[in-house]
Amino acid sequence: MPPPSLNKVIHFGPYVVTHQVFYQTPLTFCLVNLKPLLPGHILVCPVRRVPHITSLRPAEITDLFTTVQRVSRTLKRVYKAPALNIAVQDGPAAGQSVPHVHAHVIPRCEGDMEERGGGDKLYEELEGEEGDVGEHLRQAEGREKSGGRGRFPKVKDEERKPRSAEEMRKEAEWLAEEMRRDEEAGVYDREEEP
Repeated sequence: MPPPSLNKVIHFGPYVVTHQVFYQTPLTFCLVNLKPLLPGHILVCPVRRVPHITSLRPAEITDLFTTVQRVSRTLKRVYKAPALNIAVQDGPAAGQSVPHVHAHVIPRCEGDMEERGGGDKLYEELEGEEGDVGEHLRQAEGREKSGGRGRFPKVKDEERKPRSAEEMRKEAEWLAEEMRRDEEAGVYDREEEP
């Protein structure tokens, strides 16, 4: 079950993602990913559905990145990750597959991409078929393939399978509890040590 504060349907672009949401403010929400590139790969989105970061109001942009900072602390702790990738694909030519601003937050550990070609391979996957969140959501809803997006090459990764709604719901519940735990402990009120 999603966090108790979620009392209405939440959309990521045209997709209903309420069961994937684990944290929400009045202006922003965080959701678990259908096909994460690495464990803990989540998305942070404004509640208002706009396609470009330049369309966000000052309060929305502040809240979006404050939320990125908060969730980053929790993800680092629970995934024992010393580092993160934080990426925004702003528009289809940049690889954005859902017309709704979103930041990818991906916990990283030393050597986590070695078997797939090295640490920077993550960027290729984010821009390729593996990172095509919109296509994954369309397929999960039983819609036809869209034919791709942008000019980026598609890279097949047959080993990555979409997760079930139940798997995502469980992860969302777990992360919601971890976010509450950090909030109650005052983790978000203090500066993170280098």
